Amino acid sequence: MRQNHLIYLACPKCKADLAISEVSEKIGESIKNGTLQCLSCDSKYNISNHIPRFVPQDNYASGFGFEWSKHSRTQYDSYSGVNVSEKRFFEETRWSRNLEGESILEVGSGSGRFTEQAASTNAMVVSIDFSYAVDANYESNGNKENVLIIQGDIYALPIKQNYFDKVFCFGVLQHTPRPKEAFLELYKYPKHGGTLVIDIYRKLPWPLQMFITKYWVRPFTRQMEPATLYNFCSKYVRFMWPIAKVINKLPKGNKINRQLLIADYRGVFDLSDDMLKEWAILDTFDMLSPAYDYPQTLETIEEWFAETGLKFVEVTDGYLGPLGRGTK
Repeated sequence: MRQNHLIYLACPKCKADLAISEVSEKIGESIKNGTLQCLSCDSKYNISNHIPRFVPQDNYASGFGFEWSKHSRTQYDSYSGVNVSEKRFFEETRWSRNLEGESILEVGSGSGRFTEQAASTNAMVVSIDFSYAVDANYESNGNKENVLIIQGDIYALPIKQNYFDKVFCFGVLQHTPRPKEAFLELYKYPKHGGTLVIDIYRKLPWPLQMFITKYWVRPFTRQMEPATLYNFCSKYVRFMWPIAKVINKLPKGNKINRQLLIADYRGVFDLSDDMLKEWAILDTFDMLSPAYDYPQTLETIEEWFAETGLKFVEVTDGYLGPLGRGTK
């Protein structure tokens, strides 16, 4: 982080301003290692490897940290050669491609596939994740002048409230312990006239959930160490890949493969076979590893937005399920 990034930060405990109390290593204008201190309650927080850290490294999102360290670039458009992330980001947010002079808060960055898109608008992007995926994000986006990457908790965000022009949270809320509470936290951070955009996995009716394989398997797999589970997923996908290719040609073959825990995107994305396999390993691990998974219905998201009092609210079907937009 840099000295001028302090204007975005606030103590997660009391919301007072923070100051840099110690710099142990600096590279150019970037503080690589140091300490932040609250000007009110005196709480101290580490800056490690250029990233302000407000949570312990070992937390319920450690599986995601492992996932994105293994697949730090897999879903980046600049790596895959397809514009999947760009298309989703701009279609779901409906934001301009030129936001110079504005500020964007991203909550739940993963390895930074959407950080890259947000930064392309020339807005100042503050990107937060709970897991150590922030390190993968820093490797890809940390050198950008308009990006600040933070490791923090959605329930106690270390940033100023009522401050940002735009806030977004994609594919994250369902993996928090208390999704509604997490959503209501997000509402606090757009300034007056600012916008909030979220999407979340779709909740299926209970009878249908009973026929979704991952819900039967995950109580066991999420107890596994991330490295052990990843090794299993990688071997399983590679073994099943030729079989999945045949199944994919059948009517609703893609859905059959999903039931077999193979995230097969053949016919969906124009990727090479090796890249498709890489995506399949990533998403199969993603299916089986989360500590929490609480998808929501469209009606529930409408209720959440109504509770905030946001204006110009629109709740529709998005890429994963319910997509909500509103203006403060």
